[in-house]
This record gives sequence, C-alpha cells and structure tokens, in this order.
Amino acid sequence: MSSSPTASSVYSAYQGNTYLFGGNAPYVEEMYENYLANPGSVPDNWREYFDALQNVPAVDGSNAKDVPHLPVINAFAERAKQGGTKVVVASADSELGRKRTAVQQLIAAYRNVGARWADLDPLKRAERDNIPELDPSFYGFTDADQETVFNTSNTFFGKDTMSLRELMNALRETYCGTIGAEYMYMTDQAQKRWWQTKLEGIRSKPSFSKEKKLHILDRLSAAEGLERFLHTKYVGQKRFSLEGGESFIASMDELIQRGGEIGVKEIVIGMAHRGRLNVLVNSLGKVPADLFAEFDHTAPEDLPSGDVKYHQGFSSDVTTPGGPVHLSLAFNPSHLEIVNPVVEGSVRARMDRRADPKGLQVLPVLVHGDAAFAGQGVVMETLALAETRGYSTGGTVHIVINNQIGFTTSDPRDSRSTLYCTDVVKMIEAPVLHVNGDDPEAVVLATQLALDFRMAFQKDVVVDIICFRKLGHNEQDTPALTQPLMYKKIAQHPGTRRLYADKLSAQGMGETLGDDMVKATRAALDAGKSTFDPVVTNFKSNYAVDWRPYLGKKWTDAGDTAIPMAEWKRLSEKVSTIPATVTAHQLVKKVYDDRAAMGRGDIPVDWGMGEHMAFASLVASGYPVRLSGEDCGRGTFTHRHAVLHDQNREKWDTGTYVPLQNVAENQAPFVVIDSILSEEAVLAFEYGYASNDPNTLVIWEAQFGDFVNGAQVVIDQFIASGEVKWGRVNGITLMLPHGYEGQGPEHSSARLERFMQLSADTNMQVVQPTTASQIFHVLRRQMVRNLRKPLVIMTPKSLLRNKDATSPLSEFTKGSFQTVIPENKDLKADKVKRVIACSGKVYYDLAKKREEKEIDDVAILRVEQLYPFPHKAFATELKKYPNLAEIVWCQDEPQNQGAWFFVQHYIHENMAEGQKLGYSGRAASASPAVGYSHLHQEQQKALVDGAFSKLKGFVLSK
Repeated sequence: MSSSPTASSVYSAYQGNTYLFGGNAPYVEEMYENYLANPGSVPDNWREYFDALQNVPAVDGSNAKDVPHLPVINAFAERAKQGGTKVVVASADSELGRKRTAVQQLIAAYRNVGARWADLDPLKRAERDNIPELDPSFYGFTDADQETVFNTSNTFFGKDTMSLRELMNALRETYCGTIGAEYMYMTDQAQKRWWQTKLEGIRSKPSFSKEKKLHILDRLSAAEGLERFLHTKYVGQKRFSLEGGESFIASMDELIQRGGEIGVKEIVIGMAHRGRLNVLVNSLGKVPADLFAEFDHTAPEDLPSGDVKYHQGFSSDVTTPGGPVHLSLAFNPSHLEIVNPVVEGSVRARMDRRADPKGLQVLPVLVHGDAAFAGQGVVMETLALAETRGYSTGGTVHIVINNQIGFTTSDPRDSRSTLYCTDVVKMIEAPVLHVNGDDPEAVVLATQLALDFRMAFQKDVVVDIICFRKLGHNEQDTPALTQPLMYKKIAQHPGTRRLYADKLSAQGMGETLGDDMVKATRAALDAGKSTFDPVVTNFKSNYAVDWRPYLGKKWTDAGDTAIPMAEWKRLSEKVSTIPATVTAHQLVKKVYDDRAAMGRGDIPVDWGMGEHMAFASLVASGYPVRLSGEDCGRGTFTHRHAVLHDQNREKWDTGTYVPLQNVAENQAPFVVIDSILSEEAVLAFEYGYASNDPNTLVIWEAQFGDFVNGAQVVIDQFIASGEVKWGRVNGITLMLPHGYEGQGPEHSSARLERFMQLSADTNMQVVQPTTASQIFHVLRRQMVRNLRKPLVIMTPKSLLRNKDATSPLSEFTKGSFQTVIPENKDLKADKVKRVIACSGKVYYDLAKKREEKEIDDVAILRVEQLYPFPHKAFATELKKYPNLAEIVWCQDEPQNQGAWFFVQHYIHENMAEGQKLGYSGRAASASPAVGYSHLHQEQQKALVDGAFSKLKGFVLSK
C-alpha cells in the first residue's frame, strides 16, 4: 500500500501541471508583464485574473499597485554591472505574497469549476471528480494556514478580509452546494460581476418565508398527485410521466408568477412530451376533467386528423402579482427540439406587435430533455439566432428536465461528447445553473436568478434541473432491462415531495402537512378539479389576435389583386428612386434605372420589379412584409436589390437604404433579413412568426430550392400537417428557386414532388409562376384574400432575366393570378390535335421549339397552380379544342420526381372519352439532375422533342 503524498510533494506536482506553473510559467510571466504595461493587451479572462491580483496588498501592507517589472529588472542589472548594492529577499514576506496570490487563484478556481463538486445528483451515484484546483493543499496550504486572514475584497461574501477557513466554507457553500453555476466563460465583465454578486451575496442559499415554502410544497404535491392519479386510473396509457422531476412544476410556477410581477405580459412555452400533461394542468390551468376526457376518448374530435394528447398546445390567462399573464404552450410533434425556433418566431411576432424590441413584455421559455438538448442540431441553430437582429427575442429561459438517462438504453459513455448536456449554450456565452431536483427551494432560487438575469441583460440562460425518471421512457416500458443499477436506486428513493414535506415538518410546520396536501390533491382530482386555479376568465388582451376572419375560407375565394394605374405610378417611382445621399453600385443603378422605365411603362416589367411592386402595394395598404433567408436582401441571383449599399460608406454598419421602407406615410413595416446559414431553424422561426400574425406576409426564401431539404421536418410536421392535426392556420410563404439549367444535382430541384406528396385536405398551395405579373398577383393574393394557407412558390432562376417572362404594365392594373395560363397564340381551335400541359420554365423551351418547327396543331397550357389543382380552369381550356386527341404532360424533372405522378390522375379526370395522356420528360433517376453539362443539354432536347413526337412508353387512355 503506497503512502499518501505529502502536501509539499503534491504542491510540487501541481506546479508542474497546473496552467499557472510548469512549462507555462514563462508565457504567464510575459502576459503579466504585458498586462502591467497595457491591461487591454491581454485576453479578458487573464485580465480579470490579473485585476484580482492588484487587490492583494503589497508586502508592506500598503495598497500600492504592481508596476511593470522589466524596467526595474533592467535597472538592477545595470546597477549590478556598476557594482551596485545587493538585494536581499525577505523569505517570510515572499511566502506571504505567494499565499495571497494562491488565495486569488483559489477563488478563481471555485468560480470556474466549483460546479464540478456541487451536490447535484438526487440518486447520488457519481463519484466526485478529482479537481486539484479546488483543494487548498494544491496551492501549498496546510492546516496551519486555516486561520490566516487574507484580503477577499474582490469577492461578494460581505467581508473584505476572511480567514482561509471562512473563505473555503463560503466558496464551497456558494459553488458546491445544490446549485452549480457556470458563467466564467462569459466575456462581458458586467454580466460576470452580476452572477458573482447574486450568488456569493447569498452563498447560493434561498431564504424563503413559511408561506413561500408551503406554496412550493403545494406545487410538488399537485405535480406528484396528478401523475399518480393518471398512473392508477389509466393503467398503461402513455403520458410520459414527470415523476422524479416534480420540481420542474415549482420552477414553472416561479417563472410565471415572478415574470408577471416584473412586467412580463406573455409567456410562450415550447416543450416535448415529458411532463407536458402536468404543465397543462398545473401551470396553464387546464381543467383536469378535460384532460381525463381525452384519456376516456369522450373529448370532441372535430379535426380531420387530430393528434395525441401529449402533443397538444393550450393557452390561458393566469393571475400574477403584476396582473394577468397570457400563457401559450406551443403545439409540438415528437421531433423534440424542433419546436424551439417555432416558439422564438411566435415570440418575435408578439414583440413586434407590442413594439417591445427588448422582449420585456414577452418571454420565451424552452423546456428540454437532456439527451435532446445535447443531440439535436436544431438546438444549435436556434441558439445561433439568439442575438441576431432579425431573430432575437430578448433572451430565452431554458429549463432542462435532466433525468440523467435520456432515453431507455442510454449509457453515459454514449450519450454525448461534452461534460454537461448544456455545454452547447456556451457557444453564445449563456450562463448555466445546474441544480439538484431534490432541493425544490434551490430550483426555485435558480429560476429566480435565471429570470432576473434574462430581464437585466436580454440574454439566454439555462436552468438544468438534475432529477430522475421514476418510470420508463413511456409507461409501457421497463427501464430496468437496461438500467438495473439506476432503477434500484430509484426504487429506494422516497420522492422529492416526501423529502421536502419531511424537511418542512422538521422545521416545525406540521407533522401531517405533507399527507394533508396529498389527500386534498387526490380529492380535487377525483372531482375533475385542481387545488389551485390561477386562470382568469373573461379577460382579453388588446394584443390578442382574432383569427375568426381567416377560418372556413376556400381557396377559390376571389381577391382583388390588381392595383389602379395611379397607385402603380406613385409606388413605382418610390421603389425605383435612389436618394442623392446614396451612391449605388453601377450595376445596381442600372437595375433601378430600368425599374423606373418599367414604372413608366416604357419597357415590360421583369420579375424583380413585379416582386417589388407586390411588396410596395401591400405595405402601402397596411400589410407588413417580412422576408428572410440567405442573401435575400440582394437575392441569390442578384435580381432583387431590396437593400441599397452606399459605395462611399465610411463605416461598415452604416450606409444602407431600403426603398420599400419609404413608399408611403404611415406604411406598414417592410423587413428584409439576410439570415444565418440555416434552413431548419430559420424556416421554423418564420412559421412561428406567421402562426401568430395573420396580417403579415411572412416569406422564407431558400438560397437554392434544394436547400429546403435541410428543413424537411418543419415542412412535414408543421407546414403540411399543422392545420389538420392541431387546427392551426398559417399563411407562411416559401420561395424556392427551381429549374433545370445544367447546374447539377444540388442546384436544380426544389423537390416539387415532396410538396405534391404532402398536398391533401386543401392544406397548402403549390404554385410555379412563369411571368412577372403572376408573381405580383400571387404574392398579393396571399394577403388580400382572408385564406391563410401555406404558399409554396417554385421561383425561377434564368427567367428572372428572360425577356419572354416579362409582363406588360396592363397585367398589373388588371386581371389576377391565373391558375392556368391558356394558349397565347392565335391557333385554330378545330385544328389542334394535341395539348401539351406543363409547369415552369420548360414552357419557354416548348414554345421556342413550336415556333422553330412552325407547328400549328399543338396548344401549350401552363399549369401555374399545381395544388389545389384548378380542375375548372384546366377543363375549360381542354374543351376549347373539339378535335383534341392527345394530352402530353411535359416536365424538366425526372419521371419519378416533379409533378407527373400527382397530376396525371387530375388530368385524367378532366379528359374526354377516347383521349390519351402521355409523358415527356427525363427518365426516372435517383439523382434530381445530372452534373454533366452536355448530358443535361441532350436530355433537355430529348424531352422537348418528345413532347411533339409520337406518344411513347406509359400512355393512359380514357
């Protein structure tokens, strides 16, 4: 058996390994010398450390500050050369100075990594990590130093001097109790000082009144009582129990009540299924009887699809010390963290409506599971939005229900690559409070601090409630199959409520207190009620949205999308004027000069001008427009130029001008945002924004249409199915550049077929406009009509500058969006034997081929709206040709992609008896497009030729 190391040997080992000694010593000395000469020349974390050293009194007891050493050293060296006096170092003073330095190192160590020794696990399974920096002996301290008094003026324990023993007790109480704080990686000194003041000032210990403690116990009793009631009454039914994490309900209660007290008016909550039913009843005030009706299958089922009860959203107004607060729990699918950006978008819409840019009245709260928070990429994408101009929400309070298992078979060695599940938030320097779920008072205190920090600094903050999961991943699961040791511990755990009730009983609050609350909770639930009803009835906020005008509408409803000539002239002048104070790039100036000519009617209107005039006419009429995406200010293909950049700007953050923000007095806002390089989070954010603002045209534009692949979960779970599952209408618009122009597999297709596959129940609109007037009318139609359905636009690339895709001014002052564009050549109807139906850019290739070959017995129809399919308009066009024998669907896309498989039965439905339907397009392919330019050209020529040739392959007859 080896002998234990002595303090001196341990200290020697420490000197060789810690970041302050060993091989790093010369580096540290050089950095300290630089600091003394210029404090701003060293990194923030070292500057803070060196700042602390300056508070240590000099060896003579004075407050003199250290000075640069090099000049002094050089001076002594020079004197030595000249036979100067000897310098004698006082060894006692030197040792005292070393210890004073070590004390500052010790304080810094506890602030940095004290959480590693915190008492956080209710199951008490993990051994304490070996962290040398937290042990005084590693700094050379012995028991003899315990009563030595040191300067502690750079702490907030309330004393300028403390003995080593006092200091160690204070540090351990503050940083190694049931709250473990992480904040020292933050670069903002004021924010770090805030945390030091708050935590050290109370040593991370709450001081609650008797009434507050009883209320906490009541919330724990309500949380546990609901779970146990459901477990016994609805045996085996999935509910994703909160048992083991009941302190979360106390945290939510504190967030709501304290938030209302300090001015919050709305709280939007996003969470997955764990504990969701408990939040519905015990936080939002859903009547238990209504929840039980869902278990009993007696609740109304009036939606086409519906969803399971633990995905349902809810809203209510609850009482708080500061007045009513509106609570919204967002609907959420099983894709766990995907709701995060949806919530943030909803919050931003509410902030904009309240003119609350800092988010002081609207609070986003996101509740996570430990595995999902560490594992889901959308978490990082959402965090990356947090402090950007277009997506910030004034800081989010994140709460992690950390049951230390993630899902059923998790092994800690496989769950993540970081120490904590919350480490991802360090990318935005968000502070984290890890807290033991078995200490509900600490949980409530951590919640208070988190909320106060968010309100003070408008930054994200995390409360990581470390708890356990009493049952399996769901109630039909047996977790002991893969977690025998953990579930032996859990079986022996009496429950958080019981532990806290016993604690209060020991404090003299009544021996039967806990049991009395349990009985009261059970009695209330038996009656279908709650013991605590915070809901305010008959309250309606001035900022609430009335959705009734947008319900029950049909896609065939008309909308007046043309604008008067006088309005066109006025608006076109506004959007084509470059102020004298802005020097535009010559290429941009040419674009704006052309737009001025288009406004006058001198030349046809192109796509960019058509868009601009749609936006201008909407904001002038009171409809805000919000356009976001990668490069969308300029446009991926430089067609938009909604933001002018002064070429003579002198500062990087000035010198921009947005004409669409200056089209009329008292106009609605026009917002254009160049987003971060994210599809999933940004699209989900915009969906959330549109879900809370039906009066704003909300557009997300993909840089290339195929980039929408990265947001498929948002499309599947929200955009396509949100209305049939949850009854949520939403008017978000997607603009997806689409077109086969030889750009290869990744820049050709917006995956039209996926949207067609998802189209049912009149859930969305899928269009592919081919002219400038068509994009003008379809954008205006999205707002002028009261129909709020997602609009998916396959936008062009080459057509942006194709003169054939321009439109005369008259098409903007008259007419509307055409779901089917008829044949525009003067063909003799009785001579037409074939109709080519198509959608998108391929029309122009077909028209060019027909003109070259002087074909006069083939008509070409453009289907501009693919879903809902315009049966009436399409049938009307077919009936114009009495001798029509064949219809060919022609598309750029491969046969297994594009619209073909989805429109063929629509076309067949409108065919007359004896007519035949054929296909001309690329052959089925695993890839959206080829990468070889010559092969692309060959395929394109073949599909165009095939549209005029004899029917081949699959032919459908009627």
